[in-house]
Amino acid sequence: MNATFAVIATGGKQYLIKTDTLVKVEKLEGKAGDIVNITDVLLIGEGENAIIGKPYVQGAVVVMEIVNQGRAKKVTGVKFKAKKRVKVAFGHRQPFTELKIKEIKSE
Repeated sequence: MNATFAVIATGGKQYLIKTDTLVKVEKLEGKAGDIVNITDVLLIGEGENAIIGKPYVQGAVVVMEIVNQGRAKKVTGVKFKAKKRVKVAFGHRQPFTELKIKEIKSE
């Protein structure tokens, strides 16, 4: 069965995905052009034909292609301790992987 959308779990988060769309997820290993198969599928299908996993749908696979490996915009912050003359500024850029959903399939 090929479905039009699914809910997957990766990087400690859940994503609602549809075929032929792009999604940014937490960093996955690989380079641009590599194919990634995600088997942690929580839900597949739609409407009355939806299959809900317990916790994952058995035999369901989402095939994705890595489009880009990148880093998000910088988030800055400041740590400050009152009366101690301590002030530390910091920045962080979270790495991400941009994926194109090729196919959502289950047995």
